[in-house]
Amino acid sequence: QVQLVESGGGLVQAGDSLRLSCAASGRTFSMYGMGWFRQAPGKEREFVAAIVWSIGSTFYADSVKGRFTISRDKGKNTVYLQMNSLTPEDTAVYYCAARNPGREYDAWGQGTQVTVSS
Repeated sequence: QVQLVESGGGLVQAGDSLRLSCAASGRTFSMYGMGWFRQAPGKEREFVAAIVWSIGSTFYADSVKGRFTISRDKGKNTVYLQMNSLTPEDTAVYYCAARNPGREYDAWGQGTQVTVSS
């Protein structure tokens, strides 16, 4: 089992930047990849970005492409989400998740709140 702990959320103004971190522990050697998701009030959880742990390939939702960057530090078992040019539409609880070799997300963090004021 993989355990995940997010950090780095907060209240910022439109146009600001924020970096989220997610530290993984436990059976991290079994991870295929990690991803970030978010859930805004009254909306379903949506995919934001993902990274393949071994080779670093990255994938993004269209809504964040060009503004957000996902990266990982294999030595620290940590994944990051650098968020630039934030807008109020980015306000949500952000979750990181670990992807198992079957490519299913089966471990989730507790979430961190990101609030962007206009």
